[in-house]
Amino acid sequence: MNCDTLETINRKIAHATERSGRTRDSVRLVAVSKRQSMEKIMQAASCGQLLFGENYLQEAQGKITGCKKRLCWHFIGHLQSNKAGLAVKLFDVIETVDRIKIARLLDKYAQQSGKHMEILLQVNIGREKQKHGVLPEDTEALLRAVLQETGCKVRGLMTMPPWSARPEDSRPFFRELRRLSEQLADKGLFANQDKIELSMGMSADYTIAIEEGATLVRVGTALFGRRE
Repeated sequence: MNCDTLETINRKIAHATERSGRTRDSVRLVAVSKRQSMEKIMQAASCGQLLFGENYLQEAQGKITGCKKRLCWHFIGHLQSNKAGLAVKLFDVIETVDRIKIARLLDKYAQQSGKHMEILLQVNIGREKQKHGVLPEDTEALLRAVLQETGCKVRGLMTMPPWSARPEDSRPFFRELRRLSEQLADKGLFANQDKIELSMGMSADYTIAIEEGATLVRVGTALFGRRE
C-alpha cells in the first residue's frame, strides 16, 4: 500500500464519474481492510483515505478500538443477530441489513447508546442461494418494515453481483440495483431522498459500478494487495 496506488484508484474513480456525467464527490471509496494489518490501514489514512470497510467483527474490534485516528468504519460482512450490539458500538454504517430482525436489534442497541444507526439494505440481486441479501421483489416490504418498526436510517442499497471473470458481466446487476433504488425513491422510502447510497462494485468492476450509479465502491485487493 502506498499513496501512488490510492491516487491511481481515485483517478480511475474520477474518470468513471466523468464518463457518467457525475461529479467526483458523488462517489466515495470504501477501503476494504479485512485481513490487512493496522500498519497498512494507517498508511492509507496518512494518504488521505479515511473510510474503511470490515467484514469480520472480532477482527474489526481490535482495529477500531486500537485506532488512535478518527476514521469512518462500514460493516460490509454478514451480521449475526448476537453480534448486533457490538456492531452498533464499532461501526458508523452497517451495509448488510437483510432482515427485519437485525434492523430491530440494531435499533435497540442504538437507542441504548443514544445513537442513530445508519444502514443499507443488502439486496441479493443475482438471486444466488449461497449469498445473503433480500430478494429484489421483497426489498420494498423490508424497507417499509424498517421504517415503521425502527429508528434506523436507511441510506440506500448494497449488493454483490454474481462472480464472473469478465467485469462487464456485472453491469446488468448494477443497473438493476440502481433501477430498484429509483423505484423505492419515487415512493419516498429512504431517509434522505436527495442522497441515496448505492454500494456496489469491488476491485475488478468498480469503474463499471460507478458508470451504473454507485456512490460507494468497496475496493480491497487493488488498494492493499493480497490479504495477509
